[in-house]
Order: sequence, then C-alpha cells, then structure tokens
Amino acid sequence: MTDTTLTMSSEYHSNFQSVQAIAGEKLGRSVQKSLFDRIDWLRQLHELCLPDKSPLIVHSSEGEAEAWMFLMKTGLGRHAALANWYNFTFRPIFLADYDEVTKLALLAKLAKQLKSSSHRIEITPVPDEDSAASLTERAFEQAGWIVFRSKADDNHILNVNGRTFDQYWADRPGQLRSTVRRKAKKNLVSVRIEKEFSEEDWNDYVSVYERSWKPEEGNPDFLKKLAEHEAAAGCMRLGLAYIDGEPVAAQFWTVENGEALIHKLAHIEDATKSSPGTLLSVAMFQHVIDIDHVDLIDFGTGNDGYKREWMEEVRDRYRLEFYWPNNPLSWLPILRHYASGLAGKRASL
Repeated sequence: MTDTTLTMSSEYHSNFQSVQAIAGEKLGRSVQKSLFDRIDWLRQLHELCLPDKSPLIVHSSEGEAEAWMFLMKTGLGRHAALANWYNFTFRPIFLADYDEVTKLALLAKLAKQLKSSSHRIEITPVPDEDSAASLTERAFEQAGWIVFRSKADDNHILNVNGRTFDQYWADRPGQLRSTVRRKAKKNLVSVRIEKEFSEEDWNDYVSVYERSWKPEEGNPDFLKKLAEHEAAAGCMRLGLAYIDGEPVAAQFWTVENGEALIHKLAHIEDATKSSPGTLLSVAMFQHVIDIDHVDLIDFGTGNDGYKREWMEEVRDRYRLEFYWPNNPLSWLPILRHYASGLAGKRASL
C-alpha cells in the first residue's frame, strides 16, 4: 500500500538567488498577477531601497502547494515586511489559488518556523478583499503568536463595471467636469501618453516632479528601473502634459491583467491655473478605460482628498503585528497593546 500522506516543510532563505533557484518562474509575471508579489519587484526593492536590511525569506510547502513571506530584519529578533512606500500591498505569496484550508496550513507552518528567529514581526499594508489579512492573522494565532490588527491606510479604487469613459465621466462631480470643459476650451495644454520608455520622456517626468509640490523622490533609481521593466513588458503608461513645449504635469501608471495602478503623479505649481494635472488625468483615465479596457483602477495608498473625485470605493489596508509570547522581549509591547485597547474601550463608553 502506497503512503499518499503529504509532508510539510519550511525553510529560511537569506538571499534572492536561492529563492529564484527554488521558485523559478512561479514568483514571476507569468504566475503572479500582482506586481507587488513578484520576485523582480522584491529584489529591486531590496537592492535599491533597502540595501542595509538583511532579508529573511520564509518558504513552506505541502506537496505541490507553496507559500512565501518576504521579510527584513529591523532589530534584534525583530522583522518587518520587505516593503516601503512604493507598495500598494504586502501579503504572503502563494504559488496558486489554493483553498482556504491549504493556505492556513502553509501560513501556520511559516509562523511556527519564524518563532525561532523572531519575537516581533510587523507587516503592512495588507489587503483583505482577498482575505490575506484575515488568513494571516488566523494562521499566526493558530501557531501561538499574539496578533494585533489595526487599520494602516486607505486604498481608493474605481471599479469600471463595463462603462465607457463617457459613462464614467458623466458620474464625476459637476465642479470637476466644469473645470475640464473650461480649461480644455483654452487649448493651452497638450497631452501625450507613452508606452515605450525613453530617456527624454523620463527626464521630462523627473523635471516635473522636481518642480512640483511633491517631496523629494524617495528612490529615483528604483522608480526608473520599474518604468523600464514595465515598459519592456508593455505595461507602462507614462502621461506627460506640456504648455508651450514645457513639461508641466506627469503621471506614471502601469496596466496589466485588467488593472491600472497609479504610481506617481505631479504637476508644477506655477501651471495650476491651467489645470494640466486634471487634464492629464482625464486623458489617462480615458486611455485605460476605452483603449486598455481595464476593469479596475487603483490609486494606491493614501487618503488625499482629490482621489475622491476620481474614485468611487475605498478599501482598508491593515497592519498586522505578531508577538511571540514566550519571549520576555514581547511582554511589555503586548501589555501596552492590551492597555491601549482597554483605554479605547473606556473612552467610547
């Protein structure tokens, strides 16, 4: 009689080479739908944005089912998500769409493995429309961790729901539509949208960003590499607006698998009266809805007021904090969390 019992295993990795050797294309574009779940994204993020952080990459498997979690060391026995402000999401990565029982088992194994190297782990921004936050929370609790979940950010989105751009635009606030009509009549702003990467176009983007209200770019090299990489895959949409040949507004989007992600946008303050940023947004939305035929537009994290004019729904992004209760270094922060929770309950009475 053949034993068909599947054995479960887990292991650590400290570099991306060994991960690539094991995962192959399973962490690549052909399998992972989300940009933020791919090894190319994670590797570049580490190399260019977080080079001083030692990676801790945990892998578990049961038969052909596999899960990965990419963390980085932040202190003695402390780890966090291998992510930063460029991430729209962070979550455990599965190599297929497994059922909930399999996902829980894989994540619980990861959690058990992590107790030997860490007493505190924090991951954010975790989505839950796919149950990532809930499943991860349950799995770590099953493995014996104390888990605290809190809201970390807002994610504004637009579900196109089969509409044309004109149909979508008819539902925008009247003041926004009026502004676009008035500014478009003056014909001062010219707009173009590029799919192919060029140094000249990127320099125009950088020029706008440097002269805009935005703070200094966190890591220009990372963003440029991302644009080059996504353009090579046919996924980049770089929008540029000009007045008298001078770049005055710019937007960097990516489009893939029916979703458009708005990574960066900026305009020059001196050109605000001509509304180049708004006119460029109109062109970008029209392009991805009517030409790319996306189902969803994602404005990333952040609760900026202008996003409400363009988006129709808000999703929560969560912070999950895990503490291993058998480690004395966890006791004080656990008590503080409980005390904070009790204080919040008393205040609401």
